[in-house]
Amino acid sequence: MLLLIALANTPFYLFGREHSDAGMHPVDGAVVDKIVQVFMITAVDMRVYTMFAFLFGYGLMMMYRRQQERGVPEREGFRLLQRRNLWLLAFGAVHAVLMWGGDVLGAYGLCGLLIVWLFIRRSQRALLIWAAIGTGIVTLVAALSLFGGWATLAAPEPVDVDGGLPDFIYESASSTSWLTAAIARLMMWPVITLVVQGPIGLLVPVAILLGMWASRRRILERPEQNRRLLVVAAVAGIAIGWAGGLPHALTHVGVIQSLEPVIWMFAATQSATGLACGLGYVALFGLIGDRIAQRGQGVVSTAVSAVGKRSLSCYLAQSILCAPVLAAWGFGLGAHLGSATMALYATVVWLLTVLGAVWLERRKKQGPAEFLLRRLTYRQSAS
Repeated sequence: MLLLIALANTPFYLFGREHSDAGMHPVDGAVVDKIVQVFMITAVDMRVYTMFAFLFGYGLMMMYRRQQERGVPEREGFRLLQRRNLWLLAFGAVHAVLMWGGDVLGAYGLCGLLIVWLFIRRSQRALLIWAAIGTGIVTLVAALSLFGGWATLAAPEPVDVDGGLPDFIYESASSTSWLTAAIARLMMWPVITLVVQGPIGLLVPVAILLGMWASRRRILERPEQNRRLLVVAAVAGIAIGWAGGLPHALTHVGVIQSLEPVIWMFAATQSATGLACGLGYVALFGLIGDRIAQRGQGVVSTAVSAVGKRSLSCYLAQSILCAPVLAAWGFGLGAHLGSATMALYATVVWLLTVLGAVWLERRKKQGPAEFLLRRLTYRQSAS
């Protein structure tokens, strides 16, 4: 999953060239670059952060449940979750200022604060109902976007609809000044935290609610009892996600030219189908994890498990290995890479984090970010 995060984030560093009106992928490139772009838009873009949001919600409910099992008063368990969410929000702000304006920690922390306050004590039915309402709104927005695209194409006179991302988002990677880039990141982070991946965008809150519901039922902890649900979710979710992303991908690379004037409409459809795809990925990885558990862990699965235990540290390490190397304020390598070589770089970065996690696992040490977050979260409880 962290490999998908690295693949999703690194195209933002492909600066110094023209980009699509509905994403950060360049419109140029060799055949191999086009193939990578089709894969990224279809299977990765807007599909990954909902996957992590689901797991974030699952983990929140697990923490709350474990506090109750240990006899911790309900009020104190509630406060512990909120302290953790507040610190995640703070981690995200620092991450954005120093390295990466597309940080997701702040959005998860903010959504976590709101959702724990409103829903942690609510029934499973209430969680599903509100998740369904949010999904309905997201789907409606996507449908209206498609209608707007159709109306634009059907107009008797050409309609010029400006698209593309704001300039400050590109400047976070293309500026040669770290300070200018930091200001751009500070402008970018609230948009990500509040809208794109935050409560206004609804995708992350919906995924968190579904994760909390699944945690109540212990679906990922007992995959053998929920195999049918996981199979259906994996097949249906991934099918919806890929089917929704493919038209955008084919339009981006020029295979479908008739939709190029309204490529902006895919921003909403990517979001809606990305929710289904992210849930499908969670279900697929749950099934794979169950199969591995039955057969026993090998070298590869043990290494990936070590990363999972230190996912926060590995996520932040990706920015450390990417931003100073790829951004113009650093070594500026992003200006010289294409979509294919950038995907290769992202994979190498992920492999380096795997090696670091394995090294820590062998020494039975936490990741530094996990250690700090746990210490800050539980410090008041201990006192």
